[in-house]
Amino acid sequence: MQQKEKRRWIYAKKPAGRLYTYRQWVGYTLLLFLFAAPFVKIEGNPLLMFNIIERKFSFFGSLFYPQDLHLLVFAMLILMVGIVLFTAVFGRIWCGWACPQTIFMELVFRRIEYLIEGDWRQQQRLDKGGSSDLRAWKKLLKHGVFFFISLLISNIFLAYIIGSDALISIIRDPIEKHITGFVSIMLFATVFYAVYAYVREIVCTTVCPYGRLQSVLLDDQSITVAYDARRGEPRSKKSKKSREDADRRGDCIDCRLCVHVCPTGIDIREGVQMECISCTACIDACDAVMEKMGRPKRLIGFYTMGEIMRQAGVKAGNLRIYAYSGVLLVLMVVFGVLIFNRTAIDARLLRATGTSYQIRDDGTVSNLYTLELVNKAGRELSFEVKSAETGMHVQLVNAIQKLQKDGTARLSLFLIMQHRNIVDYKQHVVVEIVAEGEVVNLETTFIAPPYIR
Repeated sequence: MQQKEKRRWIYAKKPAGRLYTYRQWVGYTLLLFLFAAPFVKIEGNPLLMFNIIERKFSFFGSLFYPQDLHLLVFAMLILMVGIVLFTAVFGRIWCGWACPQTIFMELVFRRIEYLIEGDWRQQQRLDKGGSSDLRAWKKLLKHGVFFFISLLISNIFLAYIIGSDALISIIRDPIEKHITGFVSIMLFATVFYAVYAYVREIVCTTVCPYGRLQSVLLDDQSITVAYDARRGEPRSKKSKKSREDADRRGDCIDCRLCVHVCPTGIDIREGVQMECISCTACIDACDAVMEKMGRPKRLIGFYTMGEIMRQAGVKAGNLRIYAYSGVLLVLMVVFGVLIFNRTAIDARLLRATGTSYQIRDDGTVSNLYTLELVNKAGRELSFEVKSAETGMHVQLVNAIQKLQKDGTARLSLFLIMQHRNIVDYKQHVVVEIVAEGEVVNLETTFIAPPYIR
């Protein structure tokens, strides 16, 4: 039986360069947003919260409830379309620049590893040097810091689920009051720790389905990190080239720095590969070598596959890029309009089950209804129920004028009209819910026998 191949541990060289600086700015900005979003509040509501337990969600301070399911579905549709379009245009740049897995791994955990154990060569010597007190202390310190950060990440994710106020309350309480929650957090922290201490690039190359999805989304117009083989081949080991050598050999000197800095351990010169996360570390490494060699940069760079195969230096597919980006922008704008034009109060008006009209002694006819209200404003809300129809008024059975923050109410009300004004047995009427300047119109039917003169 064939022996299973042992995993090759990847020691990534510490990257440097202009693109890496840009990636740090992007990554640390996203990290700041990730850590701050559950704690920043807008009008008393978290910037972001996904409270599955209470079925309550907050996006940029706007609360969403099960009644807003259509918005959630629309948001998921935008996300799916966005992923497909973004990948088709820009390849796997999301993975290298914005994915939480990559940001945590490359900009947090691996940087800690560089700080404690040194660059890739020092890490190799440390692991191959056998047992020693220095090695033991460095490993203990590194993994201790890793687990602490994993525990912090777990608590931040918990804040997204239950809210920052509930998290702070749990932290302040004795552990015995929240044994189940404490055990859950420790389990999540252990999983995070295992991912960043041991699993690492396997998440990107094997576990994550997005990497495999990109292979069916890319075409010859998609922009991706690629090696210009037409310019780089055949490779030469020489550090400097004479004019004659430059005519016979490519610009690649086979220094393998592009391989050493790759966090997934691939050789970008072998062509487009599923394992490439477009982190651009190879671009920075190659540009530094080309600059020392006095050759043009971007032997490795952002290219379309059609560009590499046909004519280097000619950008193809710009119209497609603009079109796809425009579609995504339109979808996001429409979704934004839907979000910010949501009413502060959600209402449903239903005829009371098993009831009919009532002809009263004062010459009026009434119908009984049930009104259900949900406060989505994130604050206490005053409201008023009125009829939009001329000659019709509303009589509340259990009159209230305010809804508590995140509160609900179930009211019974009568719609009342003069019998002499009724000409049809069934007519459509509108009831208005006026909540601090916002008006919600509810349509229903009013039944009564026509008045006989």
